Amino acid sequence: MADTTRPTTPPSAPRSRAMDITPEQVRRMEESRLKAKALRSQQDSASRTTQPSRPGYPVTNLAGQKRPYSAVATAPPTHRDARATPLKPSGSTNGLASMQQDDSTDIRAARKFQKYVEYDFSKMTDTKGGFMTAEDDPHNKALHAPEAEGKPANMTLKEWERQQLQRKLRDARAGPFEPGLSVLDKREITKKCRECGSLEIDWEWEEVLHCCVCYTCKEKFAEKYSLLTKTEAKDDYLLTDPELRDAGLLPHLEKPNPHKSTWNNMMLYLRFQVEEYAFGERKWGSAEALDEEFERRVKETRERKEKKFRSKLNELKKRTRVDAYKRARGGGGGEFGDAMGGGRHEHEWGRSVEDAETGMMKKACVECGMEVEELEF
Repeated sequence: MADTTRPTTPPSAPRSRAMDITPEQVRRMEESRLKAKALRSQQDSASRTTQPSRPGYPVTNLAGQKRPYSAVATAPPTHRDARATPLKPSGSTNGLASMQQDDSTDIRAARKFQKYVEYDFSKMTDTKGGFMTAEDDPHNKALHAPEAEGKPANMTLKEWERQQLQRKLRDARAGPFEPGLSVLDKREITKKCRECGSLEIDWEWEEVLHCCVCYTCKEKFAEKYSLLTKTEAKDDYLLTDPELRDAGLLPHLEKPNPHKSTWNNMMLYLRFQVEEYAFGERKWGSAEALDEEFERRVKETRERKEKKFRSKLNELKKRTRVDAYKRARGGGGGEFGDAMGGGRHEHEWGRSVEDAETGMMKKACVECGMEVEELEF
């Protein structure tokens, strides 16, 4: 026996007659589909047989087929490509890189490489303000490296080293290029050492410092032939900058600064030449006169510092007295000049006394101790 209390699914509602498609509608839909298919076939056949009226536009392809490369290569640039038109590469080595291709191909460089500049680092020179080439500044001689620095292609390494050694000896005037040992010079006019008469003198000192001395005597008389810097000549012998810059008055050697290569070159002077000029009649006259001038300048410097110190100390005292008065007045001490016990205070000035520090005449009140300065006319 069936359970009558169990719920059952209700029967489905009858379908509406309006949703049914009639045979006439089916026929019309099939005719429309066939007409569209025939029209699409005619368009495809016409596009394959005829060329497009405007050159550069691709041919319409069927669905699911890729465009040929010729259609892509001859296509006009889009709005994105028009904004980043590649530049044509120049003929120079420092122009824009030849990464961009012609407009006939579709291969283009990335946007971040379109302004890329290619340099030949082997031709660059460090100018201490940037790396530059001879093409950047053709009139700058420092950028044009001499041809002798590089080994020629038709010369072996041994021959090139020999040539470099000869050039070095010629510049230093040493070895076979030393003038003192040349057989072409006459002995009576050959320059000799001023101390021992030797012919092997330092030719660099002879040319620049006008001093004929050999290497042995330079070490033997080190105190006389030692080199002084520009600062030492100014501080020890009280010489001025115009005197030290005058090569005719005081010849000097110039060498690179050992502390920093970008600083000015060192100027080195011979000690005996500096002493001859400083102790001569054109400058101080004698070593004693130089010592007196040095002591006078030291004394003036000391007095100037003491005077400046006393002036600042007096200003500090004045500010201290004013601050003390303001604090006393703000604390209820009464008006300035009032006596402490009541009534008005009258100053009783004592005798004027000269202050040892400032040299001014001062007098003080006997009761309150207030001090004032006096000016005598």
